[in-house]
Amino acid sequence: MNIDFNKSPDGLIPVVIQDSQTSKVLMLGYMNEEALVKTQTEQKVTFFSRSKQRLWTKGETSDNFLFVEQILTDCDGDTLLIKARPAGPTCHTGADTCFEETNRGQAQFLNYLQQQIIRDRKANPSDTSYTTSLFNKGVNKIAQKVGEEAVEVVIEAKDQNHDLFKGEVADLLFHLLVLLEHKNIDLDEVISVLRSRHR
Repeated sequence: MNIDFNKSPDGLIPVVIQDSQTSKVLMLGYMNEEALVKTQTEQKVTFFSRSKQRLWTKGETSDNFLFVEQILTDCDGDTLLIKARPAGPTCHTGADTCFEETNRGQAQFLNYLQQQIIRDRKANPSDTSYTTSLFNKGVNKIAQKVGEEAVEVVIEAKDQNHDLFKGEVADLLFHLLVLLEHKNIDLDEVISVLRSRHR
């Protein structure tokens, strides 16, 4: 990681924090080199507090930590983007973000589920993983499961038990993501097809 802390007279660089699952911008803070090292070591976002003039780990008093998923550098090497998993509200006011935005866009979680969880089960098989067992059984079994879950969705749609219906839809989505991953197709590619139909 090539960061030039000397570009700023106080040795601080701006750091944008983004929710790794929803892509919502949560807050902006500042880091010096020591704060960055601590963040990388502990995998919890630590800033340099300009008001307190000391290192400050987000969540040290509230337990609303920001767990690091990825750290990216901008093209000039003087700004960071950290994709993190928030343990609770990010803002000290209790709001989801420091920009008073609601951070509940859950659809992005489907990308996270495929790209981080399901893809990992494929690359790193585990004897105790249901997802690994699906990959081991091949495309026919995975496709069969998608069909079975689709039928379950149709059956539950005719009744009034919304919890059961939502559960079956979740099962269908999960198995569909496994099928996409088995065929090396990213969910974003399917979304691009949908977008092209609505231009």
